[in-house]
Amino acid sequence: MSVAPETSLYPALRVAVIGAGYWGPNLARNFAMSSDWELVAICDMDLERAGALARKTGEPAVVSSVEDLLRDHDIDAVAIATPARTHHGIAMAAIAAGKHVLVEKPLADNSVHGTQMVEAARAAGTILMADHTYCYTPAVLKIRELLQSGELGEILYIDSVRINLGLVQPDVDVFWDLAPHDLSILDFVLPGGLQPLSVTAQGADPLNAGKACIGYLNMPLANGALAHINVNWLSPTKIRQMVIGGSRKTLVWDDLNPQQRLSIFDRGVNLDRQAMIRADAEDRKGATISYRLGDTWSPALSEFEPLGLMVAEFASSIRSDNPAPTDGLSALRVLKVLEEASASLATGSLPQTHKPDSSLETAS
Repeated sequence: MSVAPETSLYPALRVAVIGAGYWGPNLARNFAMSSDWELVAICDMDLERAGALARKTGEPAVVSSVEDLLRDHDIDAVAIATPARTHHGIAMAAIAAGKHVLVEKPLADNSVHGTQMVEAARAAGTILMADHTYCYTPAVLKIRELLQSGELGEILYIDSVRINLGLVQPDVDVFWDLAPHDLSILDFVLPGGLQPLSVTAQGADPLNAGKACIGYLNMPLANGALAHINVNWLSPTKIRQMVIGGSRKTLVWDDLNPQQRLSIFDRGVNLDRQAMIRADAEDRKGATISYRLGDTWSPALSEFEPLGLMVAEFASSIRSDNPAPTDGLSALRVLKVLEEASASLATGSLPQTHKPDSSLETAS
């Protein structure tokens, strides 16, 4: 995946944005600016809000219902930026009408609905894509490249922190609000996607808000690695940081440091060379451990708007009939981990065995 060119050799695809609230304006602006797309309509029950957005994005048509949109307007795709509980119904109607679908995170309000959306898109031959925006940032694209090239070696641990003094959401807990970002990033950068062996969540509600406001998510991965995610609405400081420790090098991503978002450390624990080639993690217990103190470097990163690349990738997937980088299956994997986190909370933080659905492995 590369940065999209400024001009397109193909006729523009026609798209409508459904939802003119918090995220819809960002999508509408990027579709309107893209040479791959013609923004045809803004759909929202609040016509005044939809009209205000239309005036800022080239005066597309204003529509109050999805039914009117699909019946009266010639479009190739829709972008859904509405509450998660509405994603399933809107997406299924659009897919039934033969439209390609881009959905704001999370894919749906539960994995049953998400699975139905993935299966419907596969049966209809349409593209279903999740707007996992972080996956299209320069830093995350670089992290993916480094992991796929083996630069870090075998992954030993992942530690991610996403905390801030944020609004307590009325309909979801802190896991469903903040963790989708980290989970989608891990699914995007890890070879083979996010496939935890189990999911354990611990949460706290010191505000008596009726939902977890602080949360810790633990996910054992293959080969003895462990992924840990800390999310928090109550921190007076804002931190957006991920550490990926490998057998060769360690990567630190600090999203709030524009001067040095990524740092690669050739510093850490070294296992004996012979022990490193053993596949069985149990054999490593007796391995000699030494420490290395090497260089630290920061890779150069391109500058571009992630949403601009995302809408370009949506167009590319439609034209090539290939799955999007953040397709329905990747979004479904994220959704299932969130559900398993909720189940763990409900059962007193007991681990939930992760069971990937192999029946959808070829879906797009």
